[in-house]
Amino acid sequence: PTDEARAFAEKNNLSFIETSALDSTNVEEAFKNILTEIYRIVSQKQIADRAAHDESPGNNVVDISVPPTTDGQKPSKLQCCQNL
Repeated sequence: PTDEARAFAEKNNLSFIETSALDSTNVEEAFKNILTEIYRIVSQKQIADRAAHDESPGNNVVDISVPPTTDGQKPSKLQCCQNL
């Protein structure tokens, strides 16, 4: 049965590890393998999502132009700043 299970896993691109609950053989290793695979899949999905949405800071740049003051006059203070 183990050889059949291993062949099935290989044929279907699945993980396979033989474990024993009686003496805990490979139980911790199987658990770590599953967690590692889940982490890898989730990380790749996040990277793909970021690339699809292109959330890089350079894409959210807005040009702001400030007109120069005329004739060397001081710009008038805004009402919110008059008490400063």
